[in-house]
Amino acid sequence: MASAATTMVKFGLPLIAPPNARLFILGSLPGDASLAVRCYYAHPTNQFWRLLEQALGENLGAVSYEERLATLARRRIGLWDVIASANRRGSLDQSIRGAEPNPLDRLLDEFPHVRAIAFNGAAAASAGRRLISVRPGLTLIDLPSSSAANTRPFAQKVAAWAALTKYAAPEHLPEAASAPQ
Repeated sequence: MASAATTMVKFGLPLIAPPNARLFILGSLPGDASLAVRCYYAHPTNQFWRLLEQALGENLGAVSYEERLATLARRRIGLWDVIASANRRGSLDQSIRGAEPNPLDRLLDEFPHVRAIAFNGAAAASAGRRLISVRPGLTLIDLPSSSAANTRPFAQKVAAWAALTKYAAPEHLPEAASAPQ
């Protein structure tokens, strides 16, 4: 008989996004370290912030969580998860049982500027693609997981995550860049 300590219902973190979000990055369900501190991708071995730093060309590694979120808002990026709650022992995706999804189609209704949804890992992609209605102008991107449990070389992950760059332009371009010459 499994005890409550071995398997328990875990609830994800709230959606974080600016009103003009153009890109959402969706994980499966936050791991225990992230849930404990209520911050996305908080485990020190998770490569999420390093990968995003490479894709955006922004310093995300040496700044506070609040500064990271401010950068995401400026770059019109939202964070959420495919799974709202599930039974899971530990933090591995393969341990997820009885998953209840987040209402992902809501993203497309409440955030009309969304042009891409990127899935952080195979579990997020598999579940998320079943929950999102394909719409014109929407690109779905499957990314290798940022988890250290995914042993793909970091350089390969960086190359795949580079697909996010074109969807993550800053909210306001400098006047010189936007004015006709």
